[in-house]
Amino acid sequence: MRVIERAVELSATLDEQRSAGRTVGFVPTMGALHDGHASLIERAAVECDTVAVSIFVNPLQFVPGEDLAEYPRDLGADLVVAEKAGAAVVFAPTATEMFPDASRTTVHVAGLGDVLEGASRPGHFDGVATAVTKLLALAGRSRSYFGEKDFQQLVVVGRLVADLSLPVEVVACPTVRGSDGVALSSRNRYLSVDEREAAAVLHRALRAGAACVRAGERDPGEVVDLVSAVVEAEPLVTLDYAAVVDPATLATPRTLAGELRLVLGARVGATRLIDNVAVEVPR
Repeated sequence: MRVIERAVELSATLDEQRSAGRTVGFVPTMGALHDGHASLIERAAVECDTVAVSIFVNPLQFVPGEDLAEYPRDLGADLVVAEKAGAAVVFAPTATEMFPDASRTTVHVAGLGDVLEGASRPGHFDGVATAVTKLLALAGRSRSYFGEKDFQQLVVVGRLVADLSLPVEVVACPTVRGSDGVALSSRNRYLSVDEREAAAVLHRALRAGAACVRAGERDPGEVVDLVSAVVEAEPLVTLDYAAVVDPATLATPRTLAGELRLVLGARVGATRLIDNVAVEVPR
């Protein structure tokens, strides 16, 4: 497995692979790799000839007061996970390599990046979109793999790829969960034993909301009230938002119909977690 630190070297390496007739899969990450990341790399390895993984803790997506300094970093451990899962190339740049002092461009995806998680963390998705756009531009023509756990991010990335005509196919991959239903996240390692137990309420609440929809509820407010009540019954968890949205626009429909996504953000102790589930109104 080849480890690359310079942006021009990544582009040249992947161009060489394509020139040799090999397809490229790309998995952007912030490191602290877990089984969820491994599942993305493994799928890319099945579907593509060469898999590149980026490991970059993007400072632009952390809003003031968040955990940039504390965010887990262990490149040695990440390289082991990436290689085992099938990566051939790892791009591990510094912040200066990604964003030189002369950088003046920000990518803003209007509407999609301003709601839900974006409303609670202003500027977060500008940081995500800016870094991902640069990473995808460096990777070039490829299939790029993103987990559905970060569903709003997936929607934002899909839109920027379409709007900017990037030569990338965005591949959505299912959320990987622990046996307790908690979605795998690098931030889960912040949780105490009691907090980890409490975090299971997030998926439980979303499943209750989805069951409510399948049982016939068509008022999004009633579904959100149910999800909120389940979460708020857990004293270690503070709900930030819950919503039922159209999976393409992230808008809440007046009456629930078709494919939907239940999303929420919450704090478990001091740790911010997000989760979501898909549900479809039966025809």
